[in-house]
Amino acid sequence: MSKTDRKRGLTLVYTGDGKGKTTAATGLAIRAYGRNQRVLMIQFIKSPKRRYGERNSLEELGIELIQTGIGFTWTKTPEEHRSALKEAWEMTKARVMAGEHDLIILDEINNALAIDSFPIDDVLPLQEVIDLIDNRPQGMHLVLTGRSANEKIIEKADLVSEVVVHKHYYDEGIPAVIGIEL
Repeated sequence: MSKTDRKRGLTLVYTGDGKGKTTAATGLAIRAYGRNQRVLMIQFIKSPKRRYGERNSLEELGIELIQTGIGFTWTKTPEEHRSALKEAWEMTKARVMAGEHDLIILDEINNALAIDSFPIDDVLPLQEVIDLIDNRPQGMHLVLTGRSANEKIIEKADLVSEVVVHKHYYDEGIPAVIGIEL
């Protein structure tokens, strides 16, 4: 691999139905930060009204995390979600193109792009996401997480890891566990 290839910036996708996509991206954020890289995580579904463990840890380290969502799609109206997604996407484009970070994680953007219970392509256009991947500043790494990654995103990626569930304690009736999901 040439020096130019190492500095071009990679696109990583963590997808699948298993648990651990955000956890993997958070670990990557910590690794990059430990190498003095400037890191930003933008969460597309999680709401700033809830405190998640990754938010607490990243804030403690000094890694910026922005929660732009309003929760799961069934907790609010489609228009509320559309408005939140539109605002999140506009902010994301500006932050990426500002070129102030070495690594930007777009957490749960795949989930957002896969919403099919109401229209989202006018507020979070898939083609604009692809264009952002193609036109981001030189050397910037992008990570896109979430279930149901779009095939066009997968084609653009340099790395795709699919998290597959073989067994989950949810199936035994155990709810979300603090320190594991929250």
